[in-house]
Amino acid sequence: MAERIVVEGGSVVAVDDAGTEHAEGHVVIEGDRIVSVGPGSAPPQDVPVRRIDATGCLVTPGLINTHHHLYQWATRGYAADSTLFEWLTELYPVWARMDAESVHAAASAGLAQLARSGCTTAADHHYVFPREGGDVFGAVVAAAERTGLRLHAVRGSMDRGRSRGGLPPDSVVEDRDAALAATQRAIDDFHDPAPNSRVRVAVGPCSPFSVSAELMREAAELARRNGVRLHTHLAETTDEAEQCRAEFGRTPVEYAEDVGWLGPDVWLAHAVHLSPAEIRALAATGTGAAHCPSSNGRLGAGIAPVRGLLEAGAPVGLGVDGVASNESGGLGEEMRQALLLARATGGPRAMSVREALWLATRGGARCLGREDEIGSLEPGKLADVAVWRLGGLDHTGIADPVAALVLGRLPQVETLLCGGIEVIEQDNVVEELDRASARLRLVEVS
Repeated sequence: MAERIVVEGGSVVAVDDAGTEHAEGHVVIEGDRIVSVGPGSAPPQDVPVRRIDATGCLVTPGLINTHHHLYQWATRGYAADSTLFEWLTELYPVWARMDAESVHAAASAGLAQLARSGCTTAADHHYVFPREGGDVFGAVVAAAERTGLRLHAVRGSMDRGRSRGGLPPDSVVEDRDAALAATQRAIDDFHDPAPNSRVRVAVGPCSPFSVSAELMREAAELARRNGVRLHTHLAETTDEAEQCRAEFGRTPVEYAEDVGWLGPDVWLAHAVHLSPAEIRALAATGTGAAHCPSSNGRLGAGIAPVRGLLEAGAPVGLGVDGVASNESGGLGEEMRQALLLARATGGPRAMSVREALWLATRGGARCLGREDEIGSLEPGKLADVAVWRLGGLDHTGIADPVAALVLGRLPQVETLLCGGIEVIEQDNVVEELDRASARLRLVEVS
């Protein structure tokens, strides 16, 4: 019989449809699944168990990061006062020198930081493939296997370098046919559609300003032939909107619809600049949005209309984005950022603390097509569980544990379980990241 784990003694917030919360409750886990959630201590078990004492803690579902660029952990702090296009122009030549070793170090460190912030599932969008870089996509997958988190590995692509009017150097873009073939190989090599999957692959041409319309269309067709999801950047900045109108005579959302990129199998990164009609279009088609509040603020891109998207019924989750534009790199902090930005523009009722937690859990699961598997503490779902230590100067006196989690300083994660297995901090990730970052800086200087 699989090991049984009992988490008890703390506040339990299930984030289920009924809004189940227990001031003191328990979660019982067998193997990789939750078998019961309830008030008070767990009933006596008929097999030996491992008990996790959650006294003084808040127990929630593991958080879900719907948009990241893990390779960017090796290039934090560049272009600190730049717009998105300026930032990309400075960083693309640096990323062009990355290889599988530096990407693995960056991804390992990034996933370790996500775990520290309560995250058990991460969607990583990797779209830079230097010609001499080796298997950088495989390096990200190996980092997830090393750290023990679930990974939605988005195989990105770009086929518009500077010679074709794009932003990236030609050395990091691919021929369209080569990009499509490599995307198919990534699906064949790594995608696991099983309900308890640790790695799933999605198809992700980077953005309208770095990808041809032909690649966008053919990538969508490839994804749907393989039954995998689609992800891209869209409507992030006013610069992008102006370029889309000038080049295609369309807004970014209208362009996405033209090339087959709206639908229940699609989630879009950022979705900042949307008209009311475009919000309705995303909701009507079931297209998801990955809200990245810290990154959007860092780059001055704007504030996504999250309240409008939620009221329309569109799936919305939270994303860290690459830490070259969000140097903190934790998913937990994005709950507070999302709430503050929503209230700054929409008033004190624009987002509640429980809605912020919902975005980081159930909303993210909806975006990734996994709401039946993760995102809440319910019997039958995967045992992705975060146990947060509340108290001390940071939280004492806040009676509502969800308010403490979202509004206070992000608590320490006492225990993090992914599929019932405890996520343990990995050795050497800081040293490996430091070497990778230093090597890129030295090459840049030379």
